[in-house]
Amino acid sequence: MLRTPLMKIPFKKMSGVTLVELMIVIVIVAILGSLATGSYRSYMLRANRTDGRTAILRVRAAEEKFFLQNNAYTSSLTASPPTGLGIPATSESGKYAITLAATQTTYTATATATGGQASDTAACRVLTINQDGTRTPADSTGCWK
Repeated sequence: MLRTPLMKIPFKKMSGVTLVELMIVIVIVAILGSLATGSYRSYMLRANRTDGRTAILRVRAAEEKFFLQNNAYTSSLTASPPTGLGIPATSESGKYAITLAATQTTYTATATATGGQASDTAACRVLTINQDGTRTPADSTGCWK
């Protein structure tokens, strides 16, 4: 059969993905990945605050016990009992440095973010608690949640 210009030539249907479609998918995945990475980093910083909170709450409990036994607070964080609390100067996972300032009737336990945790929000890098249970920063900042 002779083909004329009016006759349509059947084209073979192509299957697969074009380069443009593939590039669009890669761009979308990259955007979603960057959003997920930022959210995950923020989540990890918030989760790691638990390490600092736990450490200074442990200091608070030990100071209160020390006060009941000695009628005074101690400023010796790392010394073994009966002269100190016997608590390490870093939090359990090492994300916070723990310090203690005390007189006979007052104390302030401080957890300061170190390493990667130091990139936490400015308000939450340093957590403190004193003999009255006053915590800083304020609860409204979300650092103690």
